[in-house]
Amino acid sequence: MQADRDSLLRRLHELRSEHRDLDTVTARLAEAATDALQLQRLKKRKLKLKDEIAWLESQLVPDISA
Repeated sequence: MQADRDSLLRRLHELRSEHRDLDTVTARLAEAATDALQLQRLKKRKLKLKDEIAWLESQLVPDISA
């Protein structure tokens, strides 16, 4: 059980790191007004990462039954 949690935490860290990196890249591309298609693809990737991050975070929160 702990190994699963560690694996999820490790993956969550990786996704957050990639999301931050994409934040930087997309900001630079937007400033440079370069390839709009590439910028759009990167933004879609960021949204997908955000969804994966939210899902992983929900898996890490213990269920509290009332």
